[in-house]
Amino acid sequence: MTKPRVVSGMRPTGQLHLGHLVGALKNWAALQERYDCFYFVADWHALTSEYASTGAITGYALDNVADWIAAGVDPERSTIFVQSLVPEHAELYLLLSMVVPVPWLERVPTYKEQQEQLTEKDLSTLGFLGYPLLQTADVAIYDGRFVPVGEDQVPHLELSREVVRRFNQFYGDVLVEAQPLLTPVPRLPGLDNRKMSKSYGNTIDLADDADAVLKKVKQMYTDPKRIRADIPGTVEGNPVFVYHDAFNPDTAEVDDLKTRYRAGTVGDVEVKTKLARAMNAMLEPMRERRREVMAKPDRLREMAIEGSRKARTIAHATMERVRDGVRLRY
Repeated sequence: MTKPRVVSGMRPTGQLHLGHLVGALKNWAALQERYDCFYFVADWHALTSEYASTGAITGYALDNVADWIAAGVDPERSTIFVQSLVPEHAELYLLLSMVVPVPWLERVPTYKEQQEQLTEKDLSTLGFLGYPLLQTADVAIYDGRFVPVGEDQVPHLELSREVVRRFNQFYGDVLVEAQPLLTPVPRLPGLDNRKMSKSYGNTIDLADDADAVLKKVKQMYTDPKRIRADIPGTVEGNPVFVYHDAFNPDTAEVDDLKTRYRAGTVGDVEVKTKLARAMNAMLEPMRERRREVMAKPDRLREMAIEGSRKARTIAHATMERVRDGVRLRY
């Protein structure tokens, strides 16, 4: 039996960090067992905010794919490709834009939120407004049945589903309406307890070596009221213990640290040192796989191009069906 297809992508706007690992990559790797997985470098999506400075995008794209593979995404079991190498995405995006009312796009929560947050960038562009339509095309062009999302992303996928329904009302059942594949997404705070973001400089990157991880963990925000080790501290919401729960498999050690932290009988240095040790033990196999992949950059590039050829074959077939539906045949 043919496996149902899952489609997901990631913007190459910087190095990947632990938030990407727990929020997407671990799940991407796990989904390969049950689904026909299509994972793509969303480089056109990167242009919606990085259009003024594009020089680093292709480098980040290959660097990111190396991290995907290091995290367990298998090019033999999943189709890994680059969005811009499949121009059919743009054609379907254009056709979708002909039927979707502008107010639908203006109501997307992140549209105004990102304009307010990224004030250093001019996001009053047509490309940024049309971002959800390109996302819809990314999935629909592969007849994607499922999109892995966290609960907070379901409204975004619902817009895509509405777009597909509207398109099909005009042109017949030519596009598949994707369903959300709800996945638990742990919330990892940044080192300073704000949202984890490269722009805040508060991330632990997947490419960081053991010394860099230790240094960053030592800088991690803890209970601000705990000015000495003999003062009882708060565990709940404390980033150090959020990370222990996420990355330290020794639950007995974690429980002991929590008990002593609450009692004021353990210092931050011990808690953080044990966290860094656990994190490095988890990350080291990934670092080794990453080194192996990055040692053959030509093969990495070829793999992305080969995956894009495969993806384009499927995208081409979808667009043949779409053109028939739109009745643009000469």
